[in-house]
Amino acid sequence: MDKRKHIPLRTCIACGQQLPKRELVRIVRTLEGKVEVDPTGKKAGRGTYLCPGEDCWKQGLKKSRLEHALRSPLLEQDKAALFAHYGEQLKPAGLS
Repeated sequence: MDKRKHIPLRTCIACGQQLPKRELVRIVRTLEGKVEVDPTGKKAGRGTYLCPGEDCWKQGLKKSRLEHALRSPLLEQDKAALFAHYGEQLKPAGLS
């Protein structure tokens, strides 16, 4: 009997592609209502996932897909913080 470890799949809200959870970036609306990136994937709150690519981030943030998935309005300061995280963490790592 071949024992394979279960790999949880999640769907990117921008492109709809299913990927392993570890390959996507989790964005969470915390219990206090703040929207932030969750690098551990374990923060409490409502979460959604985006691919690390630039197109998915633009599509997810510019259209109201992120707001719909988090069931909460996204403030301009939250959008700016998410774009800053993308610019600092994801783009330099060559994940675009």
